[in-house]
Amino acid sequence: MSIASEKTVVETNGHRLPVDSIYRLIIIAGIRSKQLQRGSQPRIVADPLKRKYTSIALEEIRQGLVTFTVSNQVAVEVNAKPQSTVL
Repeated sequence: MSIASEKTVVETNGHRLPVDSIYRLIIIAGIRSKQLQRGSQPRIVADPLKRKYTSIALEEIRQGLVTFTVSNQVAVEVNAKPQSTVL
């Protein structure tokens, strides 16, 4: 199952997120947050001194910058799409 094939979305705080379950959203945001904590570059313009990694991860998911794949097993693989920098 991939994000592109899902028809359902989660709506939270007025935002529609391309995730089929609020629980999956929490797992994906947690994995992406951990990647950011370990030095991965954010895909949005965000000051890590003013924003927490979890809010950065949720915003990346909302903008569709983070893809995920769910296998038949319980594991979830999260990949951030590369983004060109515009200054």
